[in-house]
Amino acid sequence: MPELRKDPVLGRWIIIATERGKRPSDFVISEPETTGGFCPLCPGNENTTPNEVLVYGRESGYPNTPGWKVRVVPNKYPALVIEGDLNREGEGLYDKMNGIGAHEVIIESPRHDDVFSELPPEHMMLVFKAFKNRINDLEHDDRFRYVLVFKNYGKAAGASLEHSHSQLVALPILPRKIESELAGALTYYNYKERCVYCDIISQELKQDVRVVCKNKFFITITPFAPRTPFEMWILPIQHSSAYHEQSDEQLLALSEIFSESLCRLDACIPRVPYNFVLHTQPLRSQHMNHFHWHFEIVPKLTSIAGFEWGSGFYINPMPPEEAASYLRESLERIL
Repeated sequence: MPELRKDPVLGRWIIIATERGKRPSDFVISEPETTGGFCPLCPGNENTTPNEVLVYGRESGYPNTPGWKVRVVPNKYPALVIEGDLNREGEGLYDKMNGIGAHEVIIESPRHDDVFSELPPEHMMLVFKAFKNRINDLEHDDRFRYVLVFKNYGKAAGASLEHSHSQLVALPILPRKIESELAGALTYYNYKERCVYCDIISQELKQDVRVVCKNKFFITITPFAPRTPFEMWILPIQHSSAYHEQSDEQLLALSEIFSESLCRLDACIPRVPYNFVLHTQPLRSQHMNHFHWHFEIVPKLTSIAGFEWGSGFYINPMPPEEAASYLRESLERIL
């Protein structure tokens, strides 16, 4: 029988459509299209991108030259621009402001054909370190309230370039999704005087039916009310509200569990398109006892249609307990 499940943070309801139940092999992923030709993110083409704002791995030479391992540049076609003032104003009952922000591209490897999930943990750590560095830097700009870090992998997930990369956008307003998470977490904290995410981690460890993998610092789970099959959350086991406060040791552990989680997903459904998004506390915030930073990994395996748009519900044909079981059992296929 189908089941309605409520997200304990957002209060969002999800339909687990068990009568549409699927196995990993039921999800057909088309072969990725390769465009070939010129790539502005490859070494030797640095002059075709805006000037880098951060680089790791180049031991000598001039800026914007080859020899790097990870490179961060402003997006050539930004959603928001960094120059100017916000100029907030009203137009009758409508509010508006200038499209001020920062939009950057994190080029994760110099090799065009590298896949993020297959990067060695020591290299992947440089990507996570770049996220931390850029958040710390952008926090000094009083115009910005939040930095959203995300990755689109695969055409169906919105990737427009084949070369492995992620993006960040600094925003002058708090995104509604983050605002709702903060409010839901605070409501829970005011009632129980505990972090809802810490309670989720504690319960998942006790029940051990939605845990995918864990290490000294982090845990990967399939959430109780997932929007899509094989959705995963990666959370620090110990309470932490600010991603950019992580040590190098923690970032290396994050790289290891991220690599394992994505490799498990790929073993279940090869080449599955996905998005991952970092949810962390707003800029210039004090430590939050009620909020817990985390990554959400959302594979693109279902479509949003009229019912979803009209109701705000998501329909998921796979219970997260089954997804976690498939992901755990995939270990023998990736080792």
